[in-house]
Amino acid sequence: MSDLDFTVLGVKPANYGITPLLEFELRVDNQSPEQPIQAVALHVQIQIECPRRSYSADEKASLLELFGKPERWGQTLRNRLWCHVDTTVPAFTGATAVRLLVPCTFDLRVASAKYFHALEEGEVALLFLYSGSVFYQADDGRLQVSRISWNKEGRFRMPVAAWQETIDHHYPNSGWLALERQVFKRLDAFRRGLPEPTWEQAIENLLDAKPATHALKEVMS
Repeated sequence: MSDLDFTVLGVKPANYGITPLLEFELRVDNQSPEQPIQAVALHVQIQIECPRRSYSADEKASLLELFGKPERWGQTLRNRLWCHVDTTVPAFTGATAVRLLVPCTFDLRVASAKYFHALEEGEVALLFLYSGSVFYQADDGRLQVSRISWNKEGRFRMPVAAWQETIDHHYPNSGWLALERQVFKRLDAFRRGLPEPTWEQAIENLLDAKPATHALKEVMS
């Protein structure tokens, strides 16, 4: 039986991609270093360990939709699933390193994007859960297959700046907003009636006419 260990060594923005991607460097170690590994079909579940960091007052305000009022965080602040990633580890003996490419989104209807967007600095605690199949050569030369043990997992603290740099590269100085179709049509009609018919000007006019900051203050109080 093969026995593999997994360690995340680092992360960086994969700015060569068409869509936003984070590139995690993953080290794979075989506990039987002389045993040739033919391939690994690896599946990784990545969870955000939300309770394993502190939050500023502004971050708590931005996370209100996800976790509710801070006084309830003892019940609501729980791990959140970020994503599932599949990759193939090529043949190696002893140890090797592979890339895990994790897609990112700036769609703030997605909980993970809303969470990352709310963070100003520091690190995000991540939990990596590994599963999959290992193809290896037995002592008699035959190809064997075994499952990765269910208890293979590891932690990594990802700098918030890595996510921010990835999003800024693909959406420089931009935000993202999705609206119901009828609301969008009304906003578009309002925009087209302005002397300077830009989306920014439409939103600024509405914000100046009906400031909404008091609503957040009421909820947080």
